[in-house]
Amino acid sequence: MPLNIPASPGRASGRIRAAGTLAILAAAALSGCVVAPPRQVVVEQQGAVVVAPTAPPAPYVETVTVAPSPVHVWVGGFWEWGGGRYVWRPGHWAAPPRPGWVWVPHRWEPGPGGWHMRPGHWAMR
Repeated sequence: MPLNIPASPGRASGRIRAAGTLAILAAAALSGCVVAPPRQVVVEQQGAVVVAPTAPPAPYVETVTVAPSPVHVWVGGFWEWGGGRYVWRPGHWAAPPRPGWVWVPHRWEPGPGGWHMRPGHWAMR
């Protein structure tokens, strides 16, 4: 006839104590977590710095058509410098790379040696 010998009370209480200690350590580690506010993410096309000797002309007044979908945003036209002159690049509709991102338009700024083109880019709101 087999004998039923109960486990040593010391072993069971040791396992309970270890599990309790582990739970306390996990709670302490997780309580130190911080939720940081979202940082602004900027995506810019990298390339050579474009410098023009004169300021760009006034922008064209563009006719904005109906968006192809609710997620599309209007990317306005801009003046591009190339071949010794400004060339107008018309605006168009574009879908953001991720939900909640906005289009930051192209711009020209005065700087050393002339006017510097800052390309348009997508940025997280």
